[in-house]
Amino acid sequence: MGSVELLTDAFGRVRDIVRDVVEGLDADALAARLDADANSIGWLVWHLTRVQDDHVADVAGREQRWTADGWMERFGLPFPSGDIGYGHSSADVAAVRVTDPDLLVGYHEAVHEQTVDYVGGITDADLDVVVDDSWDPPTTLGVRLVSVIGDTMQHAGQAEFVRGILLRR
Repeated sequence: MGSVELLTDAFGRVRDIVRDVVEGLDADALAARLDADANSIGWLVWHLTRVQDDHVADVAGREQRWTADGWMERFGLPFPSGDIGYGHSSADVAAVRVTDPDLLVGYHEAVHEQTVDYVGGITDADLDVVVDDSWDPPTTLGVRLVSVIGDTMQHAGQAEFVRGILLRR
């Protein structure tokens, strides 16, 4: 398995979890929080998708699906276009109310397609290219993509955990 196949598989696993975690849930379940300051499934899936969209579009030199495809308008959230959920307050988390689970899955699918399209065109040598020199050491493309996979997988797992608790109540 080469780098492209490895990265494609990893992003595919995130996509599969997103599909499974959202399946069969209604707006109330997507917005449910285990306590007053906990993240909801809807927020977690929205956030992990925004992070992937933002970070991969940046390194690919492409427009985010969030704005290019009108997802921002469809979601109708009270945040600026560049908001990915980093640093959100409890009130911000509560503001992410998704009435249609297909909206979350559809947005993630669009981001996944752009991600896989981009990853499919990179080479092993590309993974060593510095994409962000504001860090010490500077961040390479490989490090950035692994970081996105790690972050999105963690949030997907958190969403699965919340779903499990909600379904056992």
